[in-house]
Amino acid sequence: MDVILLERVAKLGQMGETVRVRDGYARNFLLARGKALRATENNKKHFETQRAQIEARNLEAKKEAEAVAEKLNGQSFNIIRQAGESGQLYGSVSARDIAEAATAGGFSVSRDQIVLVHPIKTLGLHQTPVHLHPEVDVKITINVARSEEEAERQARGESATIREETSMDDLGLEVGAALAEAGDVEM
Repeated sequence: MDVILLERVAKLGQMGETVRVRDGYARNFLLARGKALRATENNKKHFETQRAQIEARNLEAKKEAEAVAEKLNGQSFNIIRQAGESGQLYGSVSARDIAEAATAGGFSVSRDQIVLVHPIKTLGLHQTPVHLHPEVDVKITINVARSEEEAERQARGESATIREETSMDDLGLEVGAALAEAGDVEM
């Protein structure tokens, strides 16, 4: 199917170009989200008459996205989740969770602007791209931790999965002392 792009689409083309795409992609994505029109003679004429307004709207949206990008780029957001001792989450952090954390942080971000290839399933700091506009992308840091204190430690660079309370040597001495006290082993 031939379509006329109403905005820049990554790996496809610039606004105003007529491109050939598969029917399902056109119907389910491009046409459904208002990113393209079918390339009929009427639509081509309509696009040419409306081209200046569409370009102006696109330029205004890009300027707004760049203003948000200046403030959002490099920001860090904490997400608290339950996890095991090894740092594996008992669930995952999805794009919706990240969008909610960014919105709680004072930014207007929707979940379809968050670019996650795979859900986040471990504790730690995760760099996540945010697609604000077809031509504007930023990176934010998602700090996944079990508590606010742990999130602060991770932000300083400490690992969340290392136990600092006792070392293995200390643990061996404690076990030996307990067994000696019980009378099973002589020290």
